[in-house]
Amino acid sequence: MAVSGVADLAGRVLAGRYRLRAPIGTGASGRVYLADDVQLRRRVAVKVLHAALADDAGFLRRFRSEAQLAASLHHPNVMTVHDWGEDGVPFMVLELLEGGSLRAMLDHDVRLSPAQAAHVGREVCAALEYAHTRGLVHRDIKPANLLFDEHGIVRVADFGLARALAEASWTEPAGAVLGTARYASPEQAKGTPVDARSDLYALALVLVEAVTGRVPFVADTPIGTLAARTQRPLVAPPELGPLGAVVERAGRPDPAERYPDAATMGAALADAAAQLPVPGPLTLVGHAEVAADPHPTELGGLEPSAVYDQDSDTAVVAEVPPARARRRRGFPVANVVVTVLLALALAAAGIAVAAALDSPALVTAPDLVGRTQADAAALASEAGLLVEVVERRSADDPSGVVVDQRPGAGRWLHDGDAVELVVSRGPPPVEVPDVRERPALEAVAVLDEAGFVLAPAQTAYHETIPLGAVISQDPEGGTEAARDSVVALVISDGPAPVPVPPVAGLAFEQAAQAVTDAGLTPLREDVFSDAVEAGLVVGAEPAEGTEVERGSEVKVLVSKGPELLEVPDVVGSGVEEATETLEGRGFDVDVENYRPGRSVRAQDPQGGEMRPRGTTITLFL
Repeated sequence: MAVSGVADLAGRVLAGRYRLRAPIGTGASGRVYLADDVQLRRRVAVKVLHAALADDAGFLRRFRSEAQLAASLHHPNVMTVHDWGEDGVPFMVLELLEGGSLRAMLDHDVRLSPAQAAHVGREVCAALEYAHTRGLVHRDIKPANLLFDEHGIVRVADFGLARALAEASWTEPAGAVLGTARYASPEQAKGTPVDARSDLYALALVLVEAVTGRVPFVADTPIGTLAARTQRPLVAPPELGPLGAVVERAGRPDPAERYPDAATMGAALADAAAQLPVPGPLTLVGHAEVAADPHPTELGGLEPSAVYDQDSDTAVVAEVPPARARRRRGFPVANVVVTVLLALALAAAGIAVAAALDSPALVTAPDLVGRTQADAAALASEAGLLVEVVERRSADDPSGVVVDQRPGAGRWLHDGDAVELVVSRGPPPVEVPDVRERPALEAVAVLDEAGFVLAPAQTAYHETIPLGAVISQDPEGGTEAARDSVVALVISDGPAPVPVPPVAGLAFEQAAQAVTDAGLTPLREDVFSDAVEAGLVVGAEPAEGTEVERGSEVKVLVSKGPELLEVPDVVGSGVEEATETLEGRGFDVDVENYRPGRSVRAQDPQGGEMRPRGTTITLFL
């Protein structure tokens, strides 16, 4: 596990709601904590990102849009994002999964069988298919981002976070880049635009590691790893069995030679799973248990003490966490000196506080940066302060968001003083690419590269734009919009289906013209009919009124008239045998002067004549 530069924040409460209890995971970009949601009284996981990212405007801009999009995803195999925000550091509130990650399993020398890997891979493909169809590419599929609940169901985590981190100017700790390179696709290595097929490549690497414990192509340096990946296709180890063919196709350097989408790869994994034994239960490696808090909604453990503030002329009583208890090792003279000095300081503080009672009340300036102007004004008003907008300037932050304040958060002001705000006009607009009539995957990649966020795609029928291509976009191509603004696409479902027209009773030429006029292809088929005159249409297949795809073939069934059968010659046969023979050929039988066991003397019609099925044959005994 890469060592994070994030300080241990256990005990801190974020956004006045999420109390961090203990770290349960660490990565290059941040640390994950077990936490209490004190409002809903439930356990959650909180991912706190590196503190340096809080000063990176480009990262925060992307983080806000990507976190909002990730929170809109709802799928059984996607980790739920409950909330997100910034409280000195950016953070995301996630569902708490007790089963741990695939990374933890591998670090504990737990390997998956090929059958288990195929099962996990299918669940990951289902999550990717759901996200990809909504224009969201993960970009960082790796074992640490595949987590399990207590039942062994996998969840894919960190949707959107990889792209936000990619735009950050902050440099990850030494060694962190290698962690990304281990699962990067060739197109990521080349710096070319990526699409959904990049996630499938990374998943193939993860499946190989899950079974063998080894990641393909890993060299001594990140550059060596990425170079090897762009030059050679993935060759599956023999341990994967039927799973090998799937990872080899997904692991080809050219994205065009991989599976076209996650649904197709999931189907291939299902075919491989059918050749493998039923997978056994996973050996989960969950998080260490943390003692339950009997009062999860109380922020206890804070004691008031005198704290000197450099911006104030007087000492102020503030709440600070209690110091950790220390083991007593005697009572040295230094402790006496410290005690005396502390007593003197407290006495001086008391005098200063008493002297300040007649002065206006002091209040702390709240942190208003990152909030909308309206929210900042409301928060300042609650603190007894006014706000004054002194400047509006272009910034990476959305329009109307506070980007600076004077004095800064935490400074002391008198009740009724004003806080000066600098408000963003929003980032400078950029031209929206025109992606109409392009394939959906290509359109998503182009807009993503231009810095726009995709709304969940809508679909509609279109007479001329082919299936899977873009019909329209909002905003339209060629117009200008802010980076990270949302672009909505309408994707073609192809031409609308058409109903099969009524053709029964028409001549074939008339029926064929009606089918052609409906946008369908007529195909003649002659059939016997006892009810429809020869040469006229009996009906159609599919039946009249059925909606079918434009251009489909429709069978036009043309009557040949009744089916004619040869009448058997039963003269000389016993009446019972003759009756059975005629009825077996599809005729009805009428017997004159019937007597059991007597022979047939004559019949009408005669044997050898052609008659329609169901014709009555009269027997004379």
